[in-house]
Amino acid sequence: MSWHGVRTAALLATSLVLSACGSILPSNSDGRVTLDFFQFKPEAVQTFEKIIAAFEAEHPHIDVVQHHVPNAEAAIRARLVKNAVPDVLTLNGNATFGELASAGVFHDFAGDPVTENVNPAVQQILDDLGTHRPGEINGLPLAANANGVLYNKDLFAQHGVTPPTTWNELIAVAEKFQAAGITPFYGTLKDSWTALPAFNALAANLPPRDFFAQRAAGNTTFQEAYPEVADKLAELYRYAQPDMLSRDYNAGNQAFAQGRAAMYLQGSYALPAIEEFGPEFEIGTFALPPTEDPSRTLLVSGVDVALTMSRSTEHPEEAMTFIRYLMRPDVVTTYAREQNAIPPLKGLRSDDPALVELLPYFDQGRITGYPDHRIPPAVPLKALLQQYLIDGRRDALLRALDGEWDKVQARRS
Repeated sequence: MSWHGVRTAALLATSLVLSACGSILPSNSDGRVTLDFFQFKPEAVQTFEKIIAAFEAEHPHIDVVQHHVPNAEAAIRARLVKNAVPDVLTLNGNATFGELASAGVFHDFAGDPVTENVNPAVQQILDDLGTHRPGEINGLPLAANANGVLYNKDLFAQHGVTPPTTWNELIAVAEKFQAAGITPFYGTLKDSWTALPAFNALAANLPPRDFFAQRAAGNTTFQEAYPEVADKLAELYRYAQPDMLSRDYNAGNQAFAQGRAAMYLQGSYALPAIEEFGPEFEIGTFALPPTEDPSRTLLVSGVDVALTMSRSTEHPEEAMTFIRYLMRPDVVTTYAREQNAIPPLKGLRSDDPALVELLPYFDQGRITGYPDHRIPPAVPLKALLQQYLIDGRRDALLRALDGEWDKVQARRS
């Protein structure tokens, strides 16, 4: 579905939810309330089942039924159109979430005590995607992630290398490993989306901070603001292995776990998949440094799990009770530990050794959202980046980004 299609579905959903929420669950006749809980992460099904069991033990009058389907975004669009809005739901904190929030599908949590313990910088990343009205809070961050550079601590120690804090240091580290016969970065461009982590780190730090607002206003272009992003992205991939175009994400996770590269351009979300291959070394993560000034580096982070509820659920009290339970520090910590996520609440810290080097960025608020979440899904960003990393035609990439952006804007107008 195009960006325009998402917007249309969201607007239609708004008109539908102004009436009653059409739950797909039968009503109970014994006074118990059943909540329809839609969640999008397949790897979290068992984690949520345990959380739900504990919640139901504390709240015996509320039953929670978890629904998970393979293509969550398509499923939620279909349910919105059918007036079957879930009572409580989780979604990826991306452009689709922002469109649905802007259309008024989700509850406004502003002023509710449940928001008080959320890291403001993480909440801002979610709010920046879109809200129904200024000042509303239409979703809560249950889990955050980090987009960085995974690295093999054993290889770094063996070669006397420390995590780089500037761009020139990063390239020097890559050259040192390459000279030693070790692949600096394992590339997996058979899956086009795997170019996004490095792109996001660069795009979040190099163009002006207000680029997307200015682009939407027609005051700038990708051709003006993104040449350095493109150049540095291509430079990174010059240090990948020769067969990077035939290797996919799963192959990359396995290869990195087997010690076949010093670094891996991925985020914290890749850690569970890598650990399935049993790496025999300690993994670390550092923020990709795009400039020569370490103090300017922002860590790209996203709301890995955005938690919200229907604006017109038939069970607002019970839905809010479940959401407040999910946002309890102990529950957030449990979820983060099992899913290799970063807890987005004040005072909580990940105890994952692979993430410890990133925690100061969260403590200091030096985080920013994923730039690709600000680019309409109808823009074929992944395919354009993949093609650019094959042919090296920077100007063609930037012209295409501008052209596709303008097409989307024209349709939305």
